Amino acid sequence: MTHEEHHAAKTLGIGKAIAVLTSGGDAQGMNAAVRAVVRVGIFTGARVFFVHEGYQGLVDGGDHIREASWESVSMMLQLGGTVIGSARCKDFRDREGRLRAAHNLVKRGITNLCVIGGDGSLTGADTFRSEWSDLLSDLQKAGKITEEEATKSSYLNIVGLVGSIDNDFCGTDMTIGTDSALHRIIEIVDAITTTAQSHQRTFVLEVMGRHCGYLALVTSLSCGADWVFIPECPPDDDWEEHLCRRLSETRTRGSRLNIIIVAEGAIDKNGKPITSEDIKNLVVKRLGYDTRVTVLGHVQRGGTPSAFDRILGSRMGVEAVMALLEGTPDTPACVVSLSGNQAVRLPLMECVQVTKDVTKAMNDRRFDEAMKLRGRSFMNNWEVYKLLAHVRPPVTKAPGSTHTVAVMNVGAPAAGMNAAVRSTVRIGLIQGNRVLVVHDGFEGLAKGQIEEAGWSYVGGWTGQGGSKLGTKRTLPKKSFEQISANITKFNIQGLVIIGGFEAYTGGLELMEGRKLFDELCIPFVVIPATVSNNVPGSDFSVGADTALNTICTTCDRIKQSAAGTKRRVFIIETMGGYCGYLATMAGLAAGADAAYIFEEPFTIRDLQANVEHLVQKMRTTVKRGLVLRNEKCNENYTTDFIFNLYSEEGKGIFDSRKNVLGHMQQGGSPTPFDRNFATKMGAKAMNWMSGKIKESYRNGRIFANTPDSGCVLGMRKRALVFQPVTELKDQTDFEHRIPKEQWWLKLRPILKILAKYEIDLDTSEHAHLEHISRKRSGETSI
Repeated sequence: MTHEEHHAAKTLGIGKAIAVLTSGGDAQGMNAAVRAVVRVGIFTGARVFFVHEGYQGLVDGGDHIREASWESVSMMLQLGGTVIGSARCKDFRDREGRLRAAHNLVKRGITNLCVIGGDGSLTGADTFRSEWSDLLSDLQKAGKITEEEATKSSYLNIVGLVGSIDNDFCGTDMTIGTDSALHRIIEIVDAITTTAQSHQRTFVLEVMGRHCGYLALVTSLSCGADWVFIPECPPDDDWEEHLCRRLSETRTRGSRLNIIIVAEGAIDKNGKPITSEDIKNLVVKRLGYDTRVTVLGHVQRGGTPSAFDRILGSRMGVEAVMALLEGTPDTPACVVSLSGNQAVRLPLMECVQVTKDVTKAMNDRRFDEAMKLRGRSFMNNWEVYKLLAHVRPPVTKAPGSTHTVAVMNVGAPAAGMNAAVRSTVRIGLIQGNRVLVVHDGFEGLAKGQIEEAGWSYVGGWTGQGGSKLGTKRTLPKKSFEQISANITKFNIQGLVIIGGFEAYTGGLELMEGRKLFDELCIPFVVIPATVSNNVPGSDFSVGADTALNTICTTCDRIKQSAAGTKRRVFIIETMGGYCGYLATMAGLAAGADAAYIFEEPFTIRDLQANVEHLVQKMRTTVKRGLVLRNEKCNENYTTDFIFNLYSEEGKGIFDSRKNVLGHMQQGGSPTPFDRNFATKMGAKAMNWMSGKIKESYRNGRIFANTPDSGCVLGMRKRALVFQPVTELKDQTDFEHRIPKEQWWLKLRPILKILAKYEIDLDTSEHAHLEHISRKRSGETSI
């Protein structure tokens, strides 16, 4: 897009009207999307209307369709469900109902419709669009609208956003609400785990997902369940024997609890339902274990949206407005969604078709095909689950074919490190390798704080925060001799390093050290794990999502504390070193007025403009302000300085308060995203390691000195990729410990627009229409 086109963003909506509605089952994060549609719509000069109670409101018209203002969506971001209401609507299914809906839109001059809902709601929208011109001519014949009105509203643009906690819509990696539903489930699983362990119980948990096993599958990965039942992949015919054998095996290995996850739509190979009660009765009858069933039900739809869902909803809302306003009579109705971390537009009916194909494949018992149609991310989850759950400790292998791999944590603690260690250790053992764990990072490697880990050594680690192995920031260079001696002593043939920026710089030092010490010529891989998300070579690092949610929850509470008082502005300092990821993303998720970061230099004039902006804001009905500051964004404009400035300039208009969040951002139990991401990264790293060790095996010993034998495993756009640490050197700003290019900077304009700044959109990302089929081939996604 050229600069001129972007300038046009501010005028793109002049003379146009957009209606936004939420339909079908509610999902957390819908409000974030509604808020973004309203604010970006107003930013472009369009008029925006709320349609209350979904399609029913569209049919009934009248007071159900109301114009929205900037302030009317304030404080919506942190609310679950949908504020504008959603209803199942029979009337819209009949042509008569759609005729009334068309009449209501034409009379208000609305020709752009943004629908937030599941596949049923979106299919309804497409039908409405295809009939539009027929509906108009009927209305004109009946004398309900004039010829002029008909010409003015000659075509209808439709954009869908998928809001569904089941994540059952094909073509989208994550639907709005899925991550929050996982948060609810995991909170409950963690709570049940403690009681189950006290009594040595077996728990059967039933989660939502009538036709889609996504929630069940990711939950079982995130809590290390013994078994999962999902509709897409029914168990083998003798599953009863297999399940009981598995449960008694885990008990004999010393585990005090068993967890079985069941999707509500679980079936066997013949399409007969497998219910949670069936499973309970089986376990009690055959094994006599004390077994309890918990059906989670609507809890999963409730509660506040997670940080991920708020950002997803906001980004999708922005993209939806752009897609609507750029639409022509020839553009197909589209769905905006995320693929990896990129916004994409996909033809609505292609997605609906594939979603229907899955259901049909399942009804025809073509289960393999159903799995494939669900997409790569689903398949990958399933593969990792199968590997980690279906355990038969490996057969003893021929001498020489067993390798020794060591796992360690480096840097500051981050939630999810333990999940990564667990999956690395267990995948290593499944491959028949000997796995060692190193305590206290490179220092422990030098001092020989190394022990062998068995299967149950890492039992129950997935949900635990911090670093159980212990982690230090020490770098390896000054202890190369001791490290080399221990590599020989313990016969270490590969290193998995889980950690932050020091893990990466440590990796670079090991590469340098290879010239001096042959012992260091072993393959190593770095798994990025730090709350700062500042490791080159990866868009995300393990632990950042957990920190983001902590900041978000805190900001919500702080904002709420001001709800009863008169005008107040909060200045909150976040962690991240020089990296502004946490401040920016938390700003988006918590609805901040400004987020100061190092990557985007600011002057006293900017600070002044921000204060002025807040003064203007306080004149409206919104009496709160939230300002985030990254800890190292500027050495002179400290949090105290900014607080003092705001206090002085806001005298008589608002008062200011400051909070430094500190180390709470590194603690806490990991979020479902971090557990799942860490588990998959660990598995992927260990598979790579086995291959690399075999490649480097020469004359009875390991010798690896090529650049590709020392890598960072990172998530880039849509795929997990291994990148040699030496190649990442040019992409790194070592002084400030950040990558030179960071993808999330292009989300900054969204933050400013949503906070009512008049800016150009020319740094925002721009999605083009893609097709689903193309998304299926290519790299491994996660």
